[in-house]
Amino acid sequence: SGAGPARRGRVSEPEGGREREAAADQEAVSAGGGTGGQSEPGRRLAAGSPALRVPAHNGMKFRGDRAGAQGGERARLAMEGALTARDRVGVQDFVLLESFTSEASFIENLRKRFRESLIYTYIGSVLVSVNPYRELEIYSRQHMERYRGINFYEVSPHIYAISDNSYRSMRSEGKDQCILISGESGAGKTEASKKILQYYAVTCPSSTRVESVRDRLLQSNPVLEAFGNAKTLRNDNSSRFGKYMDVQFDFRGAPVGGHILNYLLEKSRVVHQNHGERNFHIFYQVLEGGDNELLQRLGLERNAQSYQYLVKGHCAKVSSINDKNDWKTVHRALSVIDFSSSDIEELLSVVASVLHLGNLQCLADEDGNATVNGENQFRLLARLLGVPGPTLKDALIHRKITAKGEELISPLNVEQAAYARDALAKAIYGRTFSWLVSKINESLHHKDSTYSENYRPNIIGLLDIYGFEVFQNNSFEQFCINYCNEKLQQLFIELTLKSEQEEYESEGIAWEPVLYFNNKIICDLVEEKHKGVISILDEECLRPGDATDLTFLEKLEETVGSHPHFMTHKLADQKTRKTLGREEFRLLHYAGEVNYNVTGFLDKNNDLLFRNLKEAMCESGNRIVSQCFEPAGREDKKRPETAATQFKNSLAKLMEILMSKDPSYVRCIKPNDAKQAGRFDEVLIRHQVKYLGLMENLRVRRAGFAYRRRFEIFLQRYKTLCPQTWPNWKGQPGEGVATLVQHLGYKPEDYKLGRTKIFIRFPKTLFATEDAFQLRKNTIATTIQAEWRGFHQRQKYQKLRSSAITIQSWWRGEMGRKVATRRKNAAETIRRFIKGFIHRHRPRCPDNEYFVDYVRCAFLMKLKRNLPKNVLDKSWPVPPPALSEASELLRELHMRNMVQIYCRRISAEWKQQLEQKVVASTLFKDKKDNYPQSVPKLFVNSRILTSEINPKVLQIIESDNIKYAVAVTKYDRNGYRARPRQLLITPSSAVLVEEAKVKQTIDYTNLRGISVSSLSDGLFVLHVPCEDNRQKGDLVLRSDHVIETLTKLAIASDKVNSVNINQGSIKFTIKQGKEGIIDFTSGSELIISKAKNGHLSVVAPRLNSR
Repeated sequence: SGAGPARRGRVSEPEGGREREAAADQEAVSAGGGTGGQSEPGRRLAAGSPALRVPAHNGMKFRGDRAGAQGGERARLAMEGALTARDRVGVQDFVLLESFTSEASFIENLRKRFRESLIYTYIGSVLVSVNPYRELEIYSRQHMERYRGINFYEVSPHIYAISDNSYRSMRSEGKDQCILISGESGAGKTEASKKILQYYAVTCPSSTRVESVRDRLLQSNPVLEAFGNAKTLRNDNSSRFGKYMDVQFDFRGAPVGGHILNYLLEKSRVVHQNHGERNFHIFYQVLEGGDNELLQRLGLERNAQSYQYLVKGHCAKVSSINDKNDWKTVHRALSVIDFSSSDIEELLSVVASVLHLGNLQCLADEDGNATVNGENQFRLLARLLGVPGPTLKDALIHRKITAKGEELISPLNVEQAAYARDALAKAIYGRTFSWLVSKINESLHHKDSTYSENYRPNIIGLLDIYGFEVFQNNSFEQFCINYCNEKLQQLFIELTLKSEQEEYESEGIAWEPVLYFNNKIICDLVEEKHKGVISILDEECLRPGDATDLTFLEKLEETVGSHPHFMTHKLADQKTRKTLGREEFRLLHYAGEVNYNVTGFLDKNNDLLFRNLKEAMCESGNRIVSQCFEPAGREDKKRPETAATQFKNSLAKLMEILMSKDPSYVRCIKPNDAKQAGRFDEVLIRHQVKYLGLMENLRVRRAGFAYRRRFEIFLQRYKTLCPQTWPNWKGQPGEGVATLVQHLGYKPEDYKLGRTKIFIRFPKTLFATEDAFQLRKNTIATTIQAEWRGFHQRQKYQKLRSSAITIQSWWRGEMGRKVATRRKNAAETIRRFIKGFIHRHRPRCPDNEYFVDYVRCAFLMKLKRNLPKNVLDKSWPVPPPALSEASELLRELHMRNMVQIYCRRISAEWKQQLEQKVVASTLFKDKKDNYPQSVPKLFVNSRILTSEINPKVLQIIESDNIKYAVAVTKYDRNGYRARPRQLLITPSSAVLVEEAKVKQTIDYTNLRGISVSSLSDGLFVLHVPCEDNRQKGDLVLRSDHVIETLTKLAIASDKVNSVNINQGSIKFTIKQGKEGIIDFTSGSELIISKAKNGHLSVVAPRLNSR
């Protein structure tokens, strides 16, 4: 913005704007843009706006009657950036309202923006903020960065824009700034000041000390809110005092300290609250959040209904307020701002003493004088205040009067004692609040030894002050508040007109006098010496005799009755009297008429505390109370200043402070009384617009030219609309702007060219230009895109080509080097290989080590690939001579390893099978002709099922003892007749069974041997001794599973070595002394018969040749 005051008070010039599309779009916003959407272009070119001649891309001309309506409304964009959306979301600067004198247009623009959740709007450099009563996602760190360092009108309206503008002005100009925040209760003033402090805490330079100061600045808020805010009908967290905070910055722009001034704390709330309202937050927070030990020390109960000062509003509990959590926040904040544990204890003792004061009951004795009951309550109160009990009790029911140099003690009646009690409670709380502010100021004080004593940091002040108040019943507090707003309005008008006039003079444009309501006449009516309302009020308070509120009203009628801005019921005409009570007077403020009821004016202005109560408080052992009631004040016999005079003097000092700074303004508006999100109460908002003086602000802003921009910025944005200025203007910017506006057809009365800026009088002129630019922008954008794409692709191609050449060159070189290296290595390898081959039969030496190692490695790799997979695989690669011994060792190791693996894997059943197969191999391999056919066949546990054996046999031979059973054919000894039998093998004997009859049992001890032929027949002979009478001779049997049967019998009888394989014939004993012979011959098929020679002839086919 421009330097000095000239930068404020109007739609100012964003100087040095950033070259980016967002900046260009946001400049459109500064001209009244809204959020998103695409509506009909050129709608502002209708009748009444100047005709604009803008070259289209096809060389055609179009003039100002609704040219080029294209397409429907598009989707809403995310940020305010295009003027084409203003029909839906309004203008973001009221200065650009066409009907700027219409209050209805003003409110409708607010409504449009509020409906789109756009709560901020400008009036020049004044920010109007509407409380949304809900959380909006516009206060994140990203939003802070968006507004940081950006010129004021480049981005949409926001509290951060005001904050950053003040900060940058302070840094660039070295001049102190202030931000004035006003509005009625519930409009969001406190939240606005918090957002400003948070913005500075996040965006300013940081250090360890700065972090500490930031914490204290931020943590001072919850403490002040606890002691100075209360729940009212309009706001659950209403500030009941005015606050001015200085934030001090060092040369780097970092916050290093602060200072707070407080104004007009509503002390009457301590002793009385209207229905539906509460006392100050701190009382409820201590009761709800304090631990039991703390409450016991303070003599408090956790029930707020127990205290008279907390029940008068009948609203101790509020659903939207969490007093317990708030107490934790306040207690933590107190420690951050350097409150020691003793400070906190004494402070809470004062808070508790106020509650106990309210519970003191004043009664009348026999003489009508006041007494105080409740000795326990009184002793507790005296302990908390650190005042002797008798002294305090005497001061509450007596009054010390000084007359003609003598001090008299006068007893008080019940009413007077109650007044004294309430006055003491208000005085204690009010002075403690002032002490609290001073304590916070000590914590925030800039104490840095690196700076000299004469160093003064830059300052940004935040004034969170009550707005203009008009209630059904307006009293002394509203009178002071509205007087304060009159002074602030006077200051605003003066600074606004001054900045406007300075800018006009600097640009060489004739200043046109502005008609406005000068409220100096009202300020004089209130504050003028000897004649003003405050002087008359003080005079009534000080004069001897029975001064009352009505005598004060009469004195006003006598003194200022003829003033045009003053009216009472007595002075009014018949019609006006209907709107004025007999105890009211009316002041015509800048914002409208307000009726004030004089009841209580004198008491509130006197704010008297009896002298003996002050003296009692001076004796306090509580450090806070003793500092608040210093003896110096007691010894001063001069009557203290009244509340109105104190407020007038502090307000005068505040005006001096504000006049020494460059101010910015935030006007806060409450959209409804129900605190509901999205609800827009037009009647309530019209009331606030009036009493905030927003229409008067707007009228002053619009008294001259609505829009102004530096030549460079204006030309840069709109140069596309004129062939002479597009694409680049070679001359001076001012000449280019003159050429541009001449081509656009501006009328002389619509604009002025200053030394560095163009001034446009009417918003419609700017809107028509902007709509034409929006239409032209599509063509320009297409052209720029085409040129850029072509340029970008050419650049990309050249870069790719250059890169490809570089890569190819490098790759060819790399590949050539790799080929040369590979060839060299190959030649060396071949040379070594051949040399090693020549000397291969010599012991390992340098000449053959490569070849020998290669051969060894090749063999080992081949061996790795061709190792036998099982124990039956006997293959093995042929090793080179040098590895013969190693090969054999490896073969043996590998075989052992396979055997171990195989053995670990076999089961018990399979092991038994293998053991039997080994026995069979020992007995029959290469001996018995049909042995090879039995090898692949597994031996079974039994060839006969238990169910196939006769039960009588099973009774004789237990089934568990039968190890093997097989069907056999028995050949008689005489005649060799074939008879079917069952052979059962038990652990101790072999049993021959015929159906249910055991024919013969052969104990293994009596089994002398087993004979079998070498042919493929299944005959075998069991030799038993003839001496045993139980045996009838050798058994001649045949089995289809002769190998299996004999193997199991040999194992069971342990006669493996007694199995004889005979060739040709077998002799066997028929009976004692008589032998038989079995002859075996080869044939084509198996034939068993008795030969003519009496032998048993067996013809068996030969299956294998041995």
